[in-house]
Amino acid sequence: MGIIEKLYTVIIFGAVIIGISIGQLNLVQENAESFILPLLVAMLYITFLQIPVEEIKTAFQNIKFTYTSVIINFAWTPVLAWLLASLFLVDNPAIYIGFIMLMVTPCTDWYLIFTGIAKGNVALSTAILPLNLILQVVLLPIYLLIFGGTTGVIELSFLVESILIVLFIPLILALLTKCLLRNKQQLRDRLISNLSVLPIIFLSLAIVAMFASQGQLLFDNLDVMWQITIPISLFFIINFFVAQKIGQFMKFPNSDRISLSLTTLARNSPIALAIAMTAFPEQPLIALTLVIGPLLELPILAVITQLLLFLSKGKRIY
Repeated sequence: MGIIEKLYTVIIFGAVIIGISIGQLNLVQENAESFILPLLVAMLYITFLQIPVEEIKTAFQNIKFTYTSVIINFAWTPVLAWLLASLFLVDNPAIYIGFIMLMVTPCTDWYLIFTGIAKGNVALSTAILPLNLILQVVLLPIYLLIFGGTTGVIELSFLVESILIVLFIPLILALLTKCLLRNKQQLRDRLISNLSVLPIIFLSLAIVAMFASQGQLLFDNLDVMWQITIPISLFFIINFFVAQKIGQFMKFPNSDRISLSLTTLARNSPIALAIAMTAFPEQPLIALTLVIGPLLELPILAVITQLLLFLSKGKRIY
């Protein structure tokens, strides 16, 4: 785990504080918003460049693991997210939508780090990654319409336009870049390696710009942190047990069960945040929820990783 990944939570929190601080300057506050979209598109372009989308067929070499993780991530998890949002967040439509967006987008990058630490099957987790990306890009607007269509927050035409701009443009550019470098594997690997740190940097800068433009948003809505703590915690607790039990039922080896747990627990806040910032510019609380989410998620994942290691050692002793 690199220094940037280790400090991810600190970096995101620092970006929030810096954004609020420099947002006190009128010149910064008035112009910060114009930087958000370019930074997010650049972040997603590099993120998609790192994902081996062209190797999606590899996921189907272990068809049992693939369909199990897909069912949990894209059938069970959205229902669980909706139930938790309906129980705890229904009185605040913006936070409700932000929570749904966070929970229906499985992680497509740094959850591999946690999988490696927990001694999971990293190769298997990597193989499922492109499929997770494609499915969440296609299904996110559908989930939003199904679970959030009655909130009055979502405007279909603006949502579709934002997804086309923020997701499909960088995805297509990444695919074109890979095609151009198809016969230059060494150059391509070096390029991806050199750019690997940039997504976190661009995301942090986008968060700085968002909070600089929104001023005292976080301080004025500190209660948001407490409102989403319970449903986020319950999401991870419930899904941890669900993945473990299903992994046992499917007779997965321990390393595959660890991979199943982490691929169905870790969430893709950058993609969800990119959509929120562009599709709901008049609802900054949605983006705020998606910034706060990882501040809670990453420590929880760190604890779960250690728990998985502990359970693995117990099995080996037994």
